[in-house]
Amino acid sequence: MNRDAPKFRGFAERLISSGVIETKSSAAKPLAVFTVIEKLRPCFAQVVGELGFSAVLSRALVIASADVGWLRAVKVKPDGSLDGLDELEVKVDPKEIAEGRVVLLAEFVNLLVKLVGERLVLSLVHQAMPKLPKDDLYFGRGS
Repeated sequence: MNRDAPKFRGFAERLISSGVIETKSSAAKPLAVFTVIEKLRPCFAQVVGELGFSAVLSRALVIASADVGWLRAVKVKPDGSLDGLDELEVKVDPKEIAEGRVVLLAEFVNLLVKLVGERLVLSLVHQAMPKLPKDDLYFGRGS
């Protein structure tokens, strides 16, 4: 994991947990938790554009792939959605999937913070996931 990303790991875990609670069907399918990134896409695309979102997610995927090898099989489509997840669901252990989704989301948030700043990222996350408790909108603690 990128040396800055551990600061964002706890935040990523909280987002994923909240996403599972909001989307009850996600609890049944481990890869469905990548819907957190889908929830964030419209809000962040307003700020950085669809291509900017795709570029940031692509870079996060490359960085995360260094720690989680199975992520190398995942690709980012031009619209910012992820391709290749369904095929991996039968090939990858659920614990590895859980680790991969946290690492990818932490790297993604890390890059977004570098691009637009912490306050804007937190504001956009709250906009995308309004049911996320405000107490969970912080970086660094609990990581």
